[in-house]
Amino acid sequence: MRTYDFAPLYRSTVGFDRLFSMLDQAARVEPSTQWPPYDIEKVADDAYRITMAVAGFSQDEIELTQHDTTLLVTGQKKDKDGERAYLHRGIAARAFRQTFSLADHVKVTGASLENGLLAVDLKREVPEALKPRRITIGGKQAALGQDNAPAQVEDHATDRVKAA
Repeated sequence: MRTYDFAPLYRSTVGFDRLFSMLDQAARVEPSTQWPPYDIEKVADDAYRITMAVAGFSQDEIELTQHDTTLLVTGQKKDKDGERAYLHRGIAARAFRQTFSLADHVKVTGASLENGLLAVDLKREVPEALKPRRITIGGKQAALGQDNAPAQVEDHATDRVKAA
């Protein structure tokens, strides 16, 4: 397995240490995290969906927990096999625990279980106070919100205001 040295990037970036830690952690993924299989798709600009194949699990046997920027999906089969005698058992019924690292401001908006597929919908909702805002030079402006209005430039030669 290859290892990467992120030291040169630390010298020219500020605040990306969490990203480099996540890349380093991804390189050490254990094979046990390969089950159950899952897809991650981008369904819109700020919307995502994780789809996991959890055949044989019911809604009350799967638990979703979001804590800050971590989504934890666990599955634990309830013991109902005492009354069954299997000749062949090909459907996996083992417990699982899958962790997903979410970006800042990504929240779970819903989940559904249909035809053995667990779909978890996610949406990035950046607070208004954190969205880009225009900053005037030499003037005072409130720090909250976003100002995307065209800048006003004064033309002293003709005493009128032009939109930039």
